Amino acid sequence: MSGRVSLFVTCIVDQLFPEIGLSMAAVLERLGYKVDFPERQTCCGQPAFNNGYWAEARAVARYFLDTFEGCETIVAPSGSCTAMVVNHFAELFRKEPATLARVEALRRRVWEFSAFLTECAGVEDVGARFPGVVTFHDGCHALRELGIRGGPRRLLAHVRGLELRELEPAGECCGFGGTFAIKFDELSRDMAAAKVDAIVRTGADAVVSLDPSCLMQIRGALARAGAPVRALHLAEVLASA
Repeated sequence: MSGRVSLFVTCIVDQLFPEIGLSMAAVLERLGYKVDFPERQTCCGQPAFNNGYWAEARAVARYFLDTFEGCETIVAPSGSCTAMVVNHFAELFRKEPATLARVEALRRRVWEFSAFLTECAGVEDVGARFPGVVTFHDGCHALRELGIRGGPRRLLAHVRGLELRELEPAGECCGFGGTFAIKFDELSRDMAAAKVDAIVRTGADAVVSLDPSCLMQIRGALARAGAPVRALHLAEVLASA
């Protein structure tokens, strides 16, 4: 394969989980892509947007456009941040035709990591090996806003030594939801505890997801429950050899 891919690593990966970004880059480079990291990147504006601060969100979104507009393809390890760019930038700029045109031109080149592999690169076997039992958590944005469900499971099915066991229910929210976890702390914790119970019932060694924010929430709940289960991003599993 060939081509250049620019990484949008998102705030959480940049500040808390750099190993996710490194794993994503390793997988893409293994497949033959030239990977670059636009160092000017910051946030996609989702926190401000979700809390009604649309003027502030527009400023951040414009900066995103300025940073990534010249990139051939943009790949992100987050369903929620990808959904913000491809679905909600248009809402922010619906009264600004010139900026909206820039959004429409860019959004076609922005991909969530697993969707890029299966839909753009046409790859399901990346040569990974990960011995153990895993279960998969469908993040709300990836599942409901981007329609991503089968692709990650097909990628996991091709990992040598890996056994995938489905969560019941797989698509139930983990309770993070950005500032939802702050505004409704008790409810968020209860939702996370229910998710952990479902994970433990599978007997999995690890739970895998596409969203670092979900993984942050689930890791905290696993730790509070004393459950010996790792929470990993799909990129980390696929980077294993």
